[in-house]
Amino acid sequence: MYTRKLGKTGIDVSEIGFGAWAIGGDAWGPVDDAQSLRAMEAAAELGVNFIDTADVYGNGRSETLVAKLIEGRRDKLVVSTKGGLMGHHRDPRGEPVYGQPAKVIEAFENSLRRLGTDYIDVYFCHLWWDKTEETEAFMDAFAQLKRDGKVRAVGVSTENFDYIKHFNRDGGLDAVQLDYSILNRSVEREVLPYLQEQGIGAVVRGPLRMGMLTGKFQAATTFPEGDIRRNWPNEAWFAESLSKVEALKGLAHGERTLSQAALRFVLNHPAVSVAIPGAKTAEQAAQNVSASARPLLSEDDMRIIDQIQAG
Repeated sequence: MYTRKLGKTGIDVSEIGFGAWAIGGDAWGPVDDAQSLRAMEAAAELGVNFIDTADVYGNGRSETLVAKLIEGRRDKLVVSTKGGLMGHHRDPRGEPVYGQPAKVIEAFENSLRRLGTDYIDVYFCHLWWDKTEETEAFMDAFAQLKRDGKVRAVGVSTENFDYIKHFNRDGGLDAVQLDYSILNRSVEREVLPYLQEQGIGAVVRGPLRMGMLTGKFQAATTFPEGDIRRNWPNEAWFAESLSKVEALKGLAHGERTLSQAALRFVLNHPAVSVAIPGAKTAEQAAQNVSASARPLLSEDDMRIIDQIQAG
């Protein structure tokens, strides 16, 4: 497993991480906690040191599982979690849920408790819409948490360029978690160049486009109850994406699978610090990790990708 620096933080991260959304069990169909823990342990044993979760994944279930993983190996793992996704709601008094720094810190402390640790390596604001009162509250809370030594780095999860620049107005943003894949390259225009210029680490979620780039989906694919992809087959973009994925299957050759090629694609970008594909099983985790050892994409590979995207 190769490692990279998380932007200007100096934190060494495995270029393939582990995205722990699916193991929360609230958005990707049924999961088994023992199997989920085996998947994370397999990833860690193969060199993954970056584990990403959030307080809303399974309403804390994911963080609780991550706590079991990091017990006894806390100093060997870089733990990333997020808070604030519920910020678009109002409390019973009509106030923003995270409208004050104290509320952000309360959410942070709850994550600490579930994770069973006394510090978090990277704490992200999970707000992904335009600037709000919560933005300022998070920025103030971030400064306090850093002063107190409870976080090593802070970031925001969004692709909104204006929002990223607003969060970084004083140069204090360490990382951005963003959606980037062969099928979704919009951040290449402005966001990724800005992150590289500013020394801000890019943490890539969705590098497999929620499973599309495994090449396993078909027009007749169905998803179980409770899976956020359940209605995908009824949407026009799904058929269009299937067509593109079919054309991309030429990237799989030798020992390299399509999903590994897709992971190599996002890692090709010099701004990217770590990609965080999800996994429910040890086998899936091992497949993801193996992408780190695969050769970089060739110029011919990139031409194929560009042509398919243009078409």
